Amino acid sequence: MDFPDHPFWDFSLEVYGADGVAPACLALQEAHQLDVNIVLYCCWIGASGRGAISSDEAEAMMAAVAEWHGGVVRGVRAVRQLLKDGLAPAPLELSEPLRRRIAKIEVELEHVEQLMLAAAVDRAADPSVPAERRAADAKANIDRYFAIIGGTPGAGDRTAVAAILAAAFTDLDRGRIEALCAAL
Repeated sequence: MDFPDHPFWDFSLEVYGADGVAPACLALQEAHQLDVNIVLYCCWIGASGRGAISSDEAEAMMAAVAEWHGGVVRGVRAVRQLLKDGLAPAPLELSEPLRRRIAKIEVELEHVEQLMLAAAVDRAADPSVPAERRAADAKANIDRYFAIIGGTPGAGDRTAVAAILAAAFTDLDRGRIEALCAAL
C-alpha cells in the first residue's frame, strides 16, 4: 500500500527497530494496555523539538485514534495472536501463512494510525532545541500519557522507557537517559 512519507513513521521504524525497543514497547503494552504508537508519538514530539504536550493535546491525540486503535488495530492483532500457535482444526501449515499476511496488514493499520496521530498535534519542529531538553520533553510526554491512562509505572516501566529514549537520543549518554527516567 502506498502511504505518504512522514518523518514520524521513519522515526518509529528506526527507534522500534533498535536493540531492546520492541520488547520494551510490548512490555509496556502488556502491562498497561497502552498504545505503542502513542508512546512513540510522545517520544517523537519531544525528539523533533516540538516540546512537551499539554493534557488537552494528549487527550486530543488519544481521542483521534481511540476508535481506530481499539476497534481495528486491536481486533486484527487479536486474530493474529490467536493464530500464533495454530488454531485447531485448521492445520498449522495453512494458518501460519495467513497469520504472516495478517501481521503485514497489522503493520499497515499501525501506519494509518501513526498518520492520524501526526495530524493530531500541529507544531513545527525545532531541531535547534538541545538534545537534553528534547529528551526531557519526550519523557514528559510519556509521563503525561501514563497519567491520563491511570497507569502506575514501576521499575520495569522505567527501564522500558529508558530503552526507548536511548534509541531515540543516541547522542545522549545512557546514564543521562536512565537518570531522566528514574522519576517516571
